[in-house]
Amino acid sequence: MSVEKMIKEIAKDAREAACKLRSIDTQKKNSALEILAEKLLQEKDRIAKENAKDLSTAEKKGLSPAMIDRLTLDENAIQSMARGLGEIVSLPDPVGKTTGMWKRPNGMEVGRVRIPLGVIGFIYESRPNVTVDAASLCLKSGNSVILKGGSEAINSNMALAGIINSALHEAGLPGKAVQVIPTTDREAVTILLSLGEDVDIIIPRGGEGLIRFVTENSQIPVLKHYKGVCHVYVDEFADLEMAYTICFNAKVQRPGVCNAMETLLVHRSVAGEFLPKMAEQLQKAGVELRGCSETVSRVSGVKAAEESDWPAEFLDLVLAVKVVSDMDEALVHIEKYGSNHTEAIVTRDYNRARRFIAEVDSSAVIVNASTRFNDGNQLGLGAEIGINTSKLHAFGPMGLEELTTTKFVVFGNGQLRS
Repeated sequence: MSVEKMIKEIAKDAREAACKLRSIDTQKKNSALEILAEKLLQEKDRIAKENAKDLSTAEKKGLSPAMIDRLTLDENAIQSMARGLGEIVSLPDPVGKTTGMWKRPNGMEVGRVRIPLGVIGFIYESRPNVTVDAASLCLKSGNSVILKGGSEAINSNMALAGIINSALHEAGLPGKAVQVIPTTDREAVTILLSLGEDVDIIIPRGGEGLIRFVTENSQIPVLKHYKGVCHVYVDEFADLEMAYTICFNAKVQRPGVCNAMETLLVHRSVAGEFLPKMAEQLQKAGVELRGCSETVSRVSGVKAAEESDWPAEFLDLVLAVKVVSDMDEALVHIEKYGSNHTEAIVTRDYNRARRFIAEVDSSAVIVNASTRFNDGNQLGLGAEIGINTSKLHAFGPMGLEELTTTKFVVFGNGQLRS
C-alpha cells in the first residue's frame, strides 16, 4: 500500500471513530483509560525493550543529551504515564457541559454546550510519553486522534500504539479512535496536512522548524507553539534568596524543555549583589552564561552575548543574562524577544507584580515562582497536548476543555421568525 493510500485510510477511519465517540459516556471513556494504565505497567518490559532500540539509534546519530532525555522511557517515565492517566480519569468530562443558558424575549432558551473538536492530527518529535498523553486527552474529550511521531521514537510509539489499541478494544471503544502512523516517511506528514475533509485540526509539537513546516504547508487549521523563549525578571524589590532558587530551578532542573528559562533579566539596583552569587551557582551546575556588557564586567567567566542570543531557545545549559535599568526596559526586552510562552517576575511589590501581569503578553505570567510551572499537569489540567502560543483557539497549555469547542442549542415552543 502506498503512503498516500495508507494515510487517507487512517483519516477516514478516524472520522468514523470520531462520530461514534460523540455519544460515548464518561464512564466508558474512563474505563478505557484505567485499563490502559494497568496495561502500561504490565507491559513495561516490552516498552523499555522497544525504547532501547530508539535510544541506541539516537546515540549512534549523535543526538544531544537533551533530545535523548526526551526520548527515554525508563520505569519512572512509564509509572508517570500511568499516574497521568489516573489524573485524567479524575478530571471532569467537558463534553456535554452547558457553559451558559439565557432566555430570549420570545420565550426561546438559548445556550452553549461543549462538544469535541472532531479529528485531531497530532505531529510531534521525540517524547514518546506524549503518545499516551495525547491519546488519553483526546479520548476523554471525545476526539479521535492521528498521531505522527518522529522517526527517532518509532519503535517506542508503535509499542505504545499496540497497548492503547488493546485497551480501547477491551473497553468496547472504537479501536481507530487512536492511530499511530506506522511509517517514518516524511511524505506522510505532507499528505496528512492536505486531508481537510477528514481532519479538523492539526497540532504540531516540537522544534521551531517542524512548527513552521506544518504551518506553511497545512490546508487544515493549526494550533502552533513556535518556541519557548522564557524570561525571569528579578525586580529591584525582589527577595534575593527566593530569586536564587527560582532562577536556578527555571534553568537547571530540566533545561531541554520549552518552559525552561532562557534569559535572565536583573534590575541594576540589585545586580551588584545578586549576579555574582547567582552566576556562581549556575556555573557550578555547568551553565554557560552569555551576558550584556554590564554582566560581563560584573561577573567573571561570562561570554559577551551576541544579538542572536536574545531571541534564542537554547534548550540546553546556556543562559543569556541582561542587566536592565528599570522595569520598563525589562518589559520592552520581553516584548521584543519573547515568544508569548512564559514570563516570570520575582518581586515583593504587589503593584509591580500586577503591572507585569497586565503588560506581559504571554500564555502564562508567573509571580514569584519558576517558569517550569507552565505545564498542563502542574496547572491542574491533568496533562496537556501542547502549549499554544497563538491565541486561537486556546492560549497556553491545552488540556481537556481546550480540546473542545461549543455549539449553540436552542429550545423553542413553536416560535417563528417574522
